[in-house]
Amino acid sequence: MIVNGIWGIVVGLAAIIRRDFFVVAPNYVYEFSTTGWGWIHLILGALLTAVAFALIFGQSWARWPVLVLVILQATSQFFFLPYYPWWSILIIALDVIIIWALLTYHPKPL
Repeated sequence: MIVNGIWGIVVGLAAIIRRDFFVVAPNYVYEFSTTGWGWIHLILGALLTAVAFALIFGQSWARWPVLVLVILQATSQFFFLPYYPWWSILIIALDVIIIWALLTYHPKPL
């Protein structure tokens, strides 16, 4: 989860700093500026990283916010497919694995 969030931060910074890094597909229905996508990925990545650290350090409240953030990140990556397809597919696959892990893990009481 933390690595996934850091990757979101890196992609967000790349889109904000170097707008010409990503190839923009013409006539795409969900077309935003590259800078807009950068801010979306940067914010989601930073939130996911922060809440994932809370989950790792034993904060039980963080489980559901991480789940919501991962679902939001997978959705944003789906809309980002025309800009950077292989990266988006990789992150969506990682998001699906994280969702599965969060929903199937049942901690045993001490």
